[in-house]
Amino acid sequence: MARPRSIYACSHCGAQHPRWLGRCTECGQWNTVAEEAAAAPAVEGLAAPAGVGAKPRSLDEIEAAARPRFATGIEELDRVLGGGLVPGAVVLLGGEPGVGKSTLALQLAARRERAGGPVLYVSGEESPEQVRLRADRLPETPGGIRILAETRVEALVDPWRELQPALVIVDSVQTLQTARLESAPGSVSQVRECAAALAAIAKTHHTALVLVGHVTKEGTLAGPRVLEHLVDVVLAFEGERGHPFRLLRAHKNRFGSTQEIGVFQMAATGLEQVENPSELFLAERRGGAPGSCIVPLQEGTRPLLVEVQALVAPSPYGTPRRTTLGVEDARVALLLAVLDRRSDVDLLSRDVYVNATGGVRVGEPSSDLAVALAIASSRLDCALPADAAACGEVGLGGEIRRVPHLELRAKEAARLGFTRLLAPASQCDATPPPPGLALVPVADLGEALAWLRRAGVDTAS
Repeated sequence: MARPRSIYACSHCGAQHPRWLGRCTECGQWNTVAEEAAAAPAVEGLAAPAGVGAKPRSLDEIEAAARPRFATGIEELDRVLGGGLVPGAVVLLGGEPGVGKSTLALQLAARRERAGGPVLYVSGEESPEQVRLRADRLPETPGGIRILAETRVEALVDPWRELQPALVIVDSVQTLQTARLESAPGSVSQVRECAAALAAIAKTHHTALVLVGHVTKEGTLAGPRVLEHLVDVVLAFEGERGHPFRLLRAHKNRFGSTQEIGVFQMAATGLEQVENPSELFLAERRGGAPGSCIVPLQEGTRPLLVEVQALVAPSPYGTPRRTTLGVEDARVALLLAVLDRRSDVDLLSRDVYVNATGGVRVGEPSSDLAVALAIASSRLDCALPADAAACGEVGLGGEIRRVPHLELRAKEAARLGFTRLLAPASQCDATPPPPGLALVPVADLGEALAWLRRAGVDTAS
């Protein structure tokens, strides 16, 4: 009897090796290579027969409008996707447990079913009764959705072929398994083979496929990295348990931009769309408090106002602490070094805490000036005016560099009642300010701190 052939695959990146290695040569991770059984021949219905394939066609003969994308019915989701779902596209939706992935998937199924397209919802974690209990909390019960509680990929072929759905949702891809492999569900080989088989069926039937995926402790999507290369769109659903806001970002999108962001609010009846997130993020802001600064961010085509808070306190130990939430650690360390070298603000023996309120993650370099002003405001105990905001990138020499879309940022700040916006001096002359808002040009960090001291005295008086 022939010995079953086996391979050695990395659980981190999915790379295959002819023998066991202590360290993966592709990703460099230690103790991630494990032995797995090789894949068996393909099951009928999951792959095309040998010798059968599509004929090549000229690109001029292909009509892009033959299968146009369709709207999901959720405007925030359509914004991130680039206008809706594309037939035959594979979307990977990832997020931490409890963030609302299944709720968003069920609301997507309800909207699509109401629009007239058949929907197949494959549940590998919950029974149909549990899915119905979760659906009863939604404002519109998706009664016409076809529910299939199944974890075997081979069992999805016949219902898929009979129903011919416009949308298929699999919750979650880590629970699926195929008879071609002997490994347990959730392993690297199972996730890779199951996702590849489902993607092949979706493209054959021109069905939009949404795969719900788990997230590891490091915040990355569970499973091999090859899974992200296999799909067309990778969506990340982010949110803090203590905050009702949920942010939807596109880390990869073959049919649209990856700069857009969708904002939702978790409520008792499911996820609610936030049409004006700036007002909600600033609803609990207390004006006149030291260590607070408003920064207008630009997420794709949407300007977003976020409050950045900083607290500078005496360090009881020899080594001061630097703690950040929602802001990159390396960016804060850079700004602290610039403040120490290019200004008279003493921070060497102080603990510094920086936080972006509302559970938002601030990664734009245009937020440098606001973060620096918030830190200096807390250290000097000098509050910024309640009607002032700031944006600008801070260089290592202390200069304030240009930011993109300054006019859109200024309009959003003026719409919410701000009358002054600190901006790079090189852009203020060429940017017409909106009515009711004045641009305050600052060329370097020293000018910004001098303005803070003057404005702080006026505010205190």
